[in-house]
Amino acid sequence: MALIAGVVLLLAACTPADGEPAEKTASMDPGTGHLHGLGVDPADGSVYAAGHLGVFRLTGTEAVRVADRYQDTMGFTVTGPGTFLASGHPSPTDSTASSPHLGLIRSTDAARTWTTVSADGEADFHVLQRAGGTLYGFDSQTSQVWVSANEGRTWDRRARLPVGDLAAHASKQQEVWATTPDGLLISSDGGRTFRPLSQVPELVAIERPAADLLVALGADGKILNSSDGRTWEARGGLPLPQQAKPTVLTAESATHLLAADTSDTVYESKDAGRSWRVLHRPASQAGDNH
Repeated sequence: MALIAGVVLLLAACTPADGEPAEKTASMDPGTGHLHGLGVDPADGSVYAAGHLGVFRLTGTEAVRVADRYQDTMGFTVTGPGTFLASGHPSPTDSTASSPHLGLIRSTDAARTWTTVSADGEADFHVLQRAGGTLYGFDSQTSQVWVSANEGRTWDRRARLPVGDLAAHASKQQEVWATTPDGLLISSDGGRTFRPLSQVPELVAIERPAADLLVALGADGKILNSSDGRTWEARGGLPLPQQAKPTVLTAESATHLLAADTSDTVYESKDAGRSWRVLHRPASQAGDNH
């Protein structure tokens, strides 16, 4: 994979040369890479960010790579105290990896270690969405929505469509929303079939923190709320750096939101998106106040 080859080159560039001071090489860490997911660990309230170059615990404005692992972590979602689900690709330094696709993996120690649950070498879940006892996944290899009723041990493959994000809620497990390049779609039969909704703003990501509430991130960075997916109300917008575009949204509740953009800046709102503070900004963006 081109990504893994690129990371290998980055890691090689970060290897200390004989006689180089440690301070110089430490500053050459490649950072998070493009961010795929955000979440709060209910065990201690820590915010985690998952990206092309690992899982990171956000401390102040610093992103600390967990276990020094460069695993490309996709579909990241927090399901309980210290318990995370994810997918993606092995670290380029992992000599034991047998496949470029991790399938479904689980951590019970806040990303320090991971174990395989299913679909190793087969699935690359770009989205994982838990709704009570139902787990939805979007597999980029088959372009299908996968559904599991036993925490991901076995899967049923359902609709095939180009999903950007999925949203579902425990109170209505069979109802699942999907953002796509063609607009917002809804399924009422657990992802077997989907139908489009008209006149919906262009959405990058969608969440369902309550049975009667959808929270979405618009392509323009606005936070939008809806009760039915048909009419939307703007609640505020991300303070995006110049030329950055929104990419990730996680709703811990109706009011507690996390988001990220293409500059890999991470934001937090505790008033439903009306105002935001920066949790992490890469060094390359530190001087950009736009």
